[in-house]
Amino acid sequence: MSTNKYALQGRVKSVGTAYLFWFLLGAHYAYLGRWGLQLLFWITLGGLGVWFLLDLFLMSGKVEAYNASIYEQMDKIEKSEKDQDHQRHIESLKALSSKD
Repeated sequence: MSTNKYALQGRVKSVGTAYLFWFLLGAHYAYLGRWGLQLLFWITLGGLGVWFLLDLFLMSGKVEAYNASIYEQMDKIEKSEKDQDHQRHIESLKALSSKD
């Protein structure tokens, strides 16, 4: 895999930072990498305030959903690493037992 789990850890987003982007710049969708929604948010002035207010209550869920896909990728990488380690151990044991 081209992405390792440490690079993925760097992509995990914080709810607090998302709220900071929301409050200061109205750029919380950009923070989450959703540029299409971000542009729409800015063009509609946050849905004339309604969308802006809704995001106040929905922000943590949006960040959790974003992070869930990253955690899923990290789990797959860790499982793959464990499987590879297990296979190496089996091969080592086979090599040792064949020497006897």
